[in-house]
Order: sequence, then C-alpha cells, then structure tokens
Amino acid sequence: MELQIRDRELWPIAEKVLSGRRLSFEDGVKLFKTHDIHTLGYLANYVAEKKNGPFAYFNVNLHVTPTNICVGTCKFCAFRKRKGENGAYELTIDQILKKIEEYKRQNPGLTEVHIVGGLHPDWNYSYYIDIVRAVKEAFPDIHIKAYTAEEIKYISELGGKSVEETLIELIEAGLGSIPGGGGEIFAESVRSKICPDKISAREYLEIHKTAHRLGIRSNATMLFGHIESVEDRVDHLLRLREAQDETGGFMTFIPLAFHPKNTEIPGANYTTGFDELRTIAVSRLLLDNFPHVKAYWIMLGEKVAQIALQFGADDIDGTVTEEDITQAAGARAGQFIPKERLVRLIKEAGKVPVERDTLYNIIQVYEEVAL
Repeated sequence: MELQIRDRELWPIAEKVLSGRRLSFEDGVKLFKTHDIHTLGYLANYVAEKKNGPFAYFNVNLHVTPTNICVGTCKFCAFRKRKGENGAYELTIDQILKKIEEYKRQNPGLTEVHIVGGLHPDWNYSYYIDIVRAVKEAFPDIHIKAYTAEEIKYISELGGKSVEETLIELIEAGLGSIPGGGGEIFAESVRSKICPDKISAREYLEIHKTAHRLGIRSNATMLFGHIESVEDRVDHLLRLREAQDETGGFMTFIPLAFHPKNTEIPGANYTTGFDELRTIAVSRLLLDNFPHVKAYWIMLGEKVAQIALQFGADDIDGTVTEEDITQAAGARAGQFIPKERLVRLIKEAGKVPVERDTLYNIIQVYEEVAL
C-alpha cells in the first residue's frame, strides 16, 4: 500500500527515512509538531523492522530498590524520603538476597536484577560495592544491571575515587551493565529547574561513555511531559545520538513518560497517549544508531505500550516486579506482568515475541501463541 502523507511538511523527511539518510534537528522539531500520527507510526515501524525485523523483545527481570532514603532534591521525584521520615526504608544485603531468592523461586527464568535506589546519606562506598558483590556471589548466572549515572557519581565521591576507578571495582564485583535513569532532559534551562543538584548532562554522558570504554553496555532515557519544549526533546535525542556515534555502547533508548503525583512540578499533568506514541516514534527516527527503543509498560500502561510496538518500539521491558519509583509518582499500570501476558501483548500487536537477556541475546522465540 502506498504511504499516504497528510502533512506536507513530512514529505522530505519521509524521503530521508526511506532512503536511510540521517535526520536533522529541524526534522525532529517538525516530527514532534505534526499531528499526522499515522505517517509517524509508519515511518518509525519501518525503521524498527529494518533493524530488528518483526521481533519485539522482553525479559524476565526483577527490580530491587535498596532504599528510598535520598539526599537528592529533584522536584519531579515522588520517591525519595528523608531519613526518619514516614515511609522511609533501607534494605540490608540479606533482605536484598531474600527478595531475589523468593522471586527466582516463582520465576525460574529470571535473568536480570535491576538495582536502583536513593543516594543514602549514611551508606559508604564499600556498601554499594558489597551489594553488587553479594548478589553476584549468590546468583552467579543472573545479570546485574545496577546504579544510574547519578548513583555512580555519588558512590565515587563517597570513596574519593574517579568514576572510572569506581566502575572498574563495580565490574570486578559483578556489575554487568548500567541502566539509563537520570537522563531527564539535558537542556540546562530545564535541568536547573527540575533537578538543580543533579549531575549535568555532560557528566551523565561522560559516565556512560566511560562505562562503554570499559566494556560495559548501558541504556539511555529521557523524561518527557513536564516543562520541557519539543526543541529540548530533540536536543536531548541528538546529544545521545552523538554520544552513540562515539562509543556505540548504548543498547536501548527508553522514553519515560512523566508522572506528576506527589511531585513538585507545578501545573504538570499526566502525558497523553498521543504524545507518548509520538515521542516513541520520533525517538526511533532520530536515534538511527540505537539498536532498540523500549516502550516501558510501567510508565505507559500495557495498552499504550502494546500499540507502541507499531510506532517504532521493539521492546516492552519485562516482568519487572517491585518498581517503586514510578509507583510513588502515581503509576497506573501496576508492577508485574507475567511472561505469558507479555507474549500475548506482543503477538496481538503483530510482532514476534522474543525472550531475551539483558544484552539482547535470544533465549526463546515465541512463533505462535494461543490468543
């Protein structure tokens, strides 16, 4: 069927996409401002299938949040607590291991533990390293994806070490990859308002590039739907693209839909389905050097995440469980989807479900599933 483009502004962009040419900043802005969602979806799906065929990936994973006690001051965060505040908690290493053991017993296909939490005021450098080491020693076959760039910088400062030295020790302890959290929006004019004490965009990118140079892969994120402009979004994506040109170490880009409940962003609201799909599609089109784009069902809800598989996403994340950070900000999607449900969602979206590990090695291809 011939592509019908309603928005004439998209004609030259479509020609670029279909001929494999890189899009510009101006192209990205036009894509974010169009209402021709059908053309966006078609082009993004074309790129996604050119990269990964009909496959849509998921994994059996577990999120462990060691503590919600944090010295941070991010205004968009509804998760953090001060020490002694009602609802504050901190897990011992034994408690972390017990959580993993219980989940693994119920989900024997567990391949990844995702460890992200607050910047605890009293934990020392060694404790953060010991968490990774203890998990790896207890579960040597499980991949550990741990600590955002913000956490890594904080840990390095606790130990009086460089980021590189810290990453080397984490790798020796068992770290397999690092998550993409903390990217937020790179534009300084926005970052200074929503997370003024957080590491800069330059530091975020440099920490990821340092990990890549040490042989550690990572993900990248963008928090959208708060006070940023579409130009800020395009700038963010192109800075990631430039970093990927340099190292090639990013596996997946994850657009994170802002959740406003219990945050300090005045006037902010939940993102819409239209904007979520548009953001995923534009991300796929601009990030031509990223292997994967994820529709994170925890933030999108399973229905929008499912549709996103036709709008450029080729990954729907995993079983997850105990994702506390988005829940604190009013997530509506729950915290767990069984593997069988993920397979069904992907199949109904017209894709081939593929169970993967963290590094996108294929575990099982689900060619058929009863609907």
